[in-house]
Amino acid sequence: MAAAAAAGAAVDVQARFGHSVKGLLTEKVTSCGTDVIALTKQVLKGSRSAEFLGQAARNMVMQEDAILHSEDSLRKMAIITTHLQYQQEAIQKNVEQSSNLRDQLRHLLK
Repeated sequence: MAAAAAAGAAVDVQARFGHSVKGLLTEKVTSCGTDVIALTKQVLKGSRSAEFLGQAARNMVMQEDAILHSEDSLRKMAIITTHLQYQQEAIQKNVEQSSNLRDQLRHLLK
């Protein structure tokens, strides 16, 4: 009978051990699944970050082109402004000369 009791106790210990191993295994599988999900989210986030960086680089290139174009336009406008100033000065001189000529003609015609 003692052998039967010992055998029953051994079966009981094995059953408890089996349940605790199954519980630990289930816990570990759940933990690994959670870790895989977290890793997947990080990879996707990294992928989106790379996409955002690529888009930012493309936008930067477009902005650089726009800045270079604006710089070129400003340089051309500065040249045009200088030419317009020369023309204004020439017109002003011509107006002064025409006023002087008009005055001289009036004086001669009197």
